[in-house]
Amino acid sequence: MVRLDARTADRVRAWAAGDVDDDDRAALLALLDRAESGDDDAAAAAAEVASAVDGHLEFGTAGLRGALGPGSNRMNRAVVVRAAAGLAAHLHRVAAPGDAEAGPPMCVIGYDARRGSAQFARDTAAVMTAAGVRALLLPRPLPTPVLAFAVRHLDADAGVMVTASHNPPQDNGYKVYLGGRCTPSSSSSGAAGGADAPGRGAQIVPPADAQIAADIAAQPPAREVPRAEKGWSVLGGDVLEAYLHGASALPGPPPADGRRSALRVVLTPVHGVGGAVVVEALRRAGVSDVSVVPEQADPDPAFPTTAFPNPEEPGVLDLALDLARRRDAHLVIAVDPDADRCAVAVPDASREGGWRALTGDELGAVLGEHVASGGLAGPGGALPRDAVLACSLVSSSLLGRIAAAHGLGHAETLTGFKWISRAPRLAYGYEEAIGYCAAPALVRDKDGVSASVVVAALAADLRARGRTLLDVLDDLAVQHGVHATGQVSVRVEDLSLISDAMARLRAQPPAELAGRAVERVDDLSEGSVETTGVPATDGLRWTVAGGGRVVVRPSGTEPKLKCYLEVVVPVDGEGLAAARALADRRLADLGTAVRALLAL
Repeated sequence: MVRLDARTADRVRAWAAGDVDDDDRAALLALLDRAESGDDDAAAAAAEVASAVDGHLEFGTAGLRGALGPGSNRMNRAVVVRAAAGLAAHLHRVAAPGDAEAGPPMCVIGYDARRGSAQFARDTAAVMTAAGVRALLLPRPLPTPVLAFAVRHLDADAGVMVTASHNPPQDNGYKVYLGGRCTPSSSSSGAAGGADAPGRGAQIVPPADAQIAADIAAQPPAREVPRAEKGWSVLGGDVLEAYLHGASALPGPPPADGRRSALRVVLTPVHGVGGAVVVEALRRAGVSDVSVVPEQADPDPAFPTTAFPNPEEPGVLDLALDLARRRDAHLVIAVDPDADRCAVAVPDASREGGWRALTGDELGAVLGEHVASGGLAGPGGALPRDAVLACSLVSSSLLGRIAAAHGLGHAETLTGFKWISRAPRLAYGYEEAIGYCAAPALVRDKDGVSASVVVAALAADLRARGRTLLDVLDDLAVQHGVHATGQVSVRVEDLSLISDAMARLRAQPPAELAGRAVERVDDLSEGSVETTGVPATDGLRWTVAGGGRVVVRPSGTEPKLKCYLEVVVPVDGEGLAAARALADRRLADLGTAVRALLAL
């Protein structure tokens, strides 16, 4: 039987005494009473209350993210108030230390439609205002890319987005961006980087995350943190208007032949805040025939049609595909609940149901080829010769071949757009988890809205020439080889299983996988840019003979161990179909071998 020890009970009472929310305080103390009651559910209550105050919700490069509920280890108003106070302290120290003429730091705040998001945003504005930070609040629930755009557009020193992105309904989160005077340069000095610095308006990275975490830890109980009752500004529609203007203009003016208006699109925002913004951006770009999945059109924090509102998850696109079949659509677009990710499906008569969802790597390659070919540079335009295409180390190696074929640079980064967006001279970046940055000057982050505009315009242009997105994939395969990618992912309840598995795999790396020799083993935790191509990170990379690789790493946002697989098969005299079949077999065999090796 789980019993509540006295120190845990003391932590519960101390946190409750400092809470700013009466309902959270009452719920936590009621849970403590149940845990100490000796009733039948006392053991379950003891375990729950211990979890709620077992340390503090960790602030890192993903900001804060966790389950809603009372306690120091949950997402709630008290945690957010202390986080905002810590961020305000960081802004005063970094943005304008002792410089009265520079003016106070400025922070723009956005939020989605999840439970608690609006309140958390208002609490952040109240804390910032009381701390002498100029706080600007977006006018309503809006996509994350709008907030990321606003940081650059307003030259703010920081941005906060209250969202849990595509996490389950019970979660919420707190994402932090730095800009303006808080933008670090690409040098090791940490000096301000200026308006063109790669990190301006990007998510935080070390050492800023640790510095902010220390500032949060130094804050008093939430009830003692000053909060203003007024004084922050609620922005009007100008920021959204400027964002829509920029996103809709990416593919250039609509052609006079009406090809974009002839494209039939089905869109699902998966109960998130992206629906109206994506529809308007598409309309302005000339894509006007858009049907939104009615069951998933309106923001709903319960996400009633899916337990896990990620367009990559099985079943999430089912309603959109059903509507696409009824409408004889040409393209399905899905954005996740905060619209920073984008998924696409296209008609494919060879597949059951007549439709095929592109993988993140497939769409990443298609958009990469489009950008590299000057598709967003204006009529007859081309990218600068020193432009760079970037992707994460777990994404397909195909983007590197595309960049080389166009004489462009290629950068491989750590996972996450906080790293991809910082690639110098970035023209395009993507990660396999359906994140795309087609317009770094607009948004220095993944952006599902602008990606939707670019892919819809491309699909319309291809259709006018009797081609499809699948034809582009075929062309890339013929030119560069079939790059088949997949993932083996294991979710655990006990996080020690992940660390134990990583230690075992480091100590005993495989000599072969699926009958092919492992030619190279990279321990990415001991590497460097010079030795492995990326800064040190907790991961392993095995290069397999004959064209292939496996990257193993713990997830940064979920209790998962993830393995990213790739095989590369050239297209020879036997043709594309044969090469694809061979690549599929090799990928399946590699996945089987990796599952056996993990033994979780």
